[in-house]
Amino acid sequence: MINFEIDQEQLRELYLQKVEERLEVLESEVFFMNSRQLAAYLNMSWNTICENLLYDQEFPSLRLGSKWLFNKKEVQMYMDKYYIEVRNNGGDILKYKRRG
Repeated sequence: MINFEIDQEQLRELYLQKVEERLEVLESEVFFMNSRQLAAYLNMSWNTICENLLYDQEFPSLRLGSKWLFNKKEVQMYMDKYYIEVRNNGGDILKYKRRG
């Protein structure tokens, strides 16, 4: 008879490590997002993005002719800050106006 012992904690750590590695690969696949990808990434309509984010001078965006491009990592950093600012000022994006 063969018996196997499995260290649950070691198995969990290995699993989390592999998941993290896979997430890094997936995140690295897209450097620039277009407007449609940005809308899906933020779960917002393009109109909402235009009205509340796009024309903020700090929002990370580039133009390529008539096409908008967005660096995914920079958008994530911007949105982390933006989320905190909105939460600290009532929590309503539609009512929030950036100072400065």
